[in-house]
Amino acid sequence: MLMTVYRRLGGESGVLAYRIAATAISVKFVDGKIYTYTYASAGRAKVEQMKLLARAGQGLSTYINKYVRDDYATVE
Repeated sequence: MLMTVYRRLGGESGVLAYRIAATAISVKFVDGKIYTYTYASAGRAKVEQMKLLARAGQGLSTYINKYVRDDYATVE
């Protein structure tokens, strides 16, 4: 599935790309792994905040590290 390139407006980031779904967001990191965070795994508010940050192109990696680090549903 196609992913959107993360704009990295804040400078260096561990995030390369993302894919937004209705109740989830998948995030591809520089190590090539794709983590999917869902409403069930991380909570609706956190997933929605991640979607906003992804679209803004800034702050996503920091937010994940602070608030949802291990709350992913799957990793590929």
